Amino acid sequence: MDGFIYGQPLYVPQVTIAGVKHNVVYVATENDSVYAFDADSNGGANANPLWQVTLLDAAHGAGTGATPTDSGTDNTCTDLIPTIGVTSTPVIDPSTGTMYVESKTKESGNFFHRLHALDITNGAEKVSPPTTITTSGFNSLMHTNRPGLLLLNGIVYVAYASDCDNQPYHGWIFAYDAATLSQKAVFNESPNGREGGFWMAGSGIAADLAANIYIASGNGDFDTGHVPAVDLGDSNLKLFYTGSAFSLEDYFTPFDQSTLDQNDTDLGSGGVLLLPDQAGAHPQELVQAGKEGTIYVIDRNQMTTGNKHYCSGCASDTQIVQELQGAVAVGGMWSMPAYWNSNVYFWGSSDNLKAYSVTSGTLSLGPTSASGTFLGFPGATPSVSAHGNSGGIVWAIDSTSYGSPNASLGPAVLHAYDATNVVTQLYNSSATPGGNAVKFTVPTIANGKVYIGTQTELDVYGPQPQITRLLGVGAR
Repeated sequence: MDGFIYGQPLYVPQVTIAGVKHNVVYVATENDSVYAFDADSNGGANANPLWQVTLLDAAHGAGTGATPTDSGTDNTCTDLIPTIGVTSTPVIDPSTGTMYVESKTKESGNFFHRLHALDITNGAEKVSPPTTITTSGFNSLMHTNRPGLLLLNGIVYVAYASDCDNQPYHGWIFAYDAATLSQKAVFNESPNGREGGFWMAGSGIAADLAANIYIASGNGDFDTGHVPAVDLGDSNLKLFYTGSAFSLEDYFTPFDQSTLDQNDTDLGSGGVLLLPDQAGAHPQELVQAGKEGTIYVIDRNQMTTGNKHYCSGCASDTQIVQELQGAVAVGGMWSMPAYWNSNVYFWGSSDNLKAYSVTSGTLSLGPTSASGTFLGFPGATPSVSAHGNSGGIVWAIDSTSYGSPNASLGPAVLHAYDATNVVTQLYNSSATPGGNAVKFTVPTIANGKVYIGTQTELDVYGPQPQITRLLGVGAR
């Protein structure tokens, strides 16, 4: 690959490319490139990518001499290294064969964010030129699209936080028509204040079947003088697109928001998990945790009792369904949890993988099982594969050797655990190391294989073929 892979690989079965059907895995890089590979084989006719495009050429809307943003020189930021091109996970509409990708470029000293609609059969732009993402007050250099894109009811949602906390920045969400890429609505989370970006360690924007959107904001101003608040730093938000604008439907802000803000202890460092419907008084819930390590269980239909969005002067948040203070390790949550079969899995920074059970909409007060594997920063976002309610496997990437001023460089290591008891580790790839790690990466599991983005390559793991061993004169 020609750049770091921060976004999660995407898999689409049975795509016809050049007259041949393939199961395809799609990958985007920080060099503003997008690749399509045969997901099952990289030999013979599939030795090369099925297609590869650069978003830096005129055919994809870029100006002459376009490059990705240089992390070290353009904004002196080492959070994302060494360049910033495509950072978030794209989204694919299989019904139209369209991949939506957000790119960042530098052109003649100016910076641009663009939303592309690519044909998944060849990488060509379906809407030309791609749309430039901009609005009044949006500084293109200072903002980075980190959360995964959301496609919902014909609208593509793209969210932004800062590039390394460099000012000025806000938390933005843009809505675009999926067919035309015309801008439909813009939401600024801190219009009268500062900061509060949406990043969630790259987790995707969440949505339910009623088209409500859920997202967590990072540290920034919170408006205690108005209900509803105008500036919404360190909050879980419920938004709805009305057809012409965003409506703030509901929100929850922790009682210690001012402390979170002062100490850069983002609530929004962790992604939002929507649980399937539960028994009990709160059938529709979300689960979220941030840098403080507190787990919040929130009713999605009414996020706080009596709409008491924020409890000023309190020592806990009794207005939500459940709060487990310090449940994730001291290092906090820089990822998102996963759900399977009445279990929620967390892997915080400087912690072990922990499983909590869910009963009638509340979590067990402590872990029901925990792995023997300890990971430093940033922990991991688990993915679960299963046959319905059986055969569950929790997969996660050890990306702690991602390489930065504070971490040594080393390979991404894939781990697999029994989802019914994560004490049992089924496999890890330390004996067959692949490419060097990229922080916050998430494995994609499809059709018996696991796909991992690294700094230099797309690694693919799968079951080894059974081999007949010849022992003496007989074969067994």
